Amino acid sequence: MTPAQADVVIDGRQMEPPEPFVQTMAALDAVKPGQRVMLRLCREPFPLYRALELNGVSWTSARNDDGDFEILMWRAGGAPMVVPPDTHCPDCGGT
Repeated sequence: MTPAQADVVIDGRQMEPPEPFVQTMAALDAVKPGQRVMLRLCREPFPLYRALELNGVSWTSARNDDGDFEILMWRAGGAPMVVPPDTHCPDCGGT
């Protein structure tokens, strides 16, 4: 997987939580159907996967040789993202 596969790349490796989550959800809401968003992180974002699932977003993830994760995401439909109020990142203190 490479950043060239994405229309938007978010490098969350140096961001404080919950900023990578917030930026990812905003980017997914802004892109057109069929466009792809890539998130790069130092750890696998398990809480994000649930939010993606609830919002009908497809994704694939890979761990690079350096241990970082790249998550490539896209949504097929044109509906805006709806993050449920109970979706949060318990590992990062986000709400």
